[in-house]
Amino acid sequence: MKIAFVLALATAVGAAPAVVAQAPTVAQPKPAAAKVQSRQAPQKENLKALVKISKDSARSIAMGHVAKGSRVKSSELEREKGTIVYSFDIREPNKTGITEILVSAIDGSVVSQTHETPAQEKAEAKKEAPKKP
Repeated sequence: MKIAFVLALATAVGAAPAVVAQAPTVAQPKPAAAKVQSRQAPQKENLKALVKISKDSARSIAMGHVAKGSRVKSSELEREKGTIVYSFDIREPNKTGITEILVSAIDGSVVSQTHETPAQEKAEAKKEAPKKP
């Protein structure tokens, strides 16, 4: 009897149809936005945040592996040979070309030491040069 009275009262007030109409809703997934191809260059990985030794320490390590009087021609922090390294191109006295020494930026070990002839050096520079559109 009480139920009939409540339903009658709710119908009279107009709440019953609203209560019945309010079924629990399930959130509909939004369609994924189409990826827009960017013409910007891909962002470089922030390697500086990952290093454990300083560039000066790595330079000292590299210079300890070449002849006295050698000079660093260029250096850079890069990901190479599966790790993060400081790469030093070093010009040694009485030698043509350069010696490239890769020093781990994580533990300071020498990852690689190679000598490049002037021809090899030129070919590498050409390969690494940015391509013009």
